[in-house]
Amino acid sequence: MAEKKNLLTREGLKKYEEELQELKSVKRKEISQKIKEAREQGDLSENAEYDAAKDEQRDVEARIEELEKLLKNVEVVDVEQVDGKVTKAAFGCSVKVLDKELKEEMVFTIKGASEADSLNGSISNESPLGKALIGAKKGETVEVEAPVGVIKYKVIDIWMD
Repeated sequence: MAEKKNLLTREGLKKYEEELQELKSVKRKEISQKIKEAREQGDLSENAEYDAAKDEQRDVEARIEELEKLLKNVEVVDVEQVDGKVTKAAFGCSVKVLDKELKEEMVFTIKGASEADSLNGSISNESPLGKALIGAKKGETVEVEAPVGVIKYKVIDIWMD
């Protein structure tokens, strides 16, 4: 079975590549120096600085492994545009919607699961709302199945950041 592709925007790919580079070239050296300094203090069995540096090293190495795995199977998705305008909601787009029941406007950016951050307005293309919005055009209403029932959103605008 083929491994699932990690969909990213160009911005997301750049962010993860920069983070990986920072961890490998800067953080590893910093932690190595902390461990060296802690070892020079003598007895490691009761050395809090040494334990903290080793914990930090473990966390950084785990994050490097996670990023390498993510980037190994990445696919960058570009949005189709006609005359410089986005014609329908797609991966990487920002979408302004109106919650028809609450009469509240919201803006969501559709990203891959690894980039999604709902507290900052980024939703996954795999989420119920993300799935409903993909392919929707300005003026259309989409329905999302939620625990509280069906929620209807009217697409007000679509754009690329």
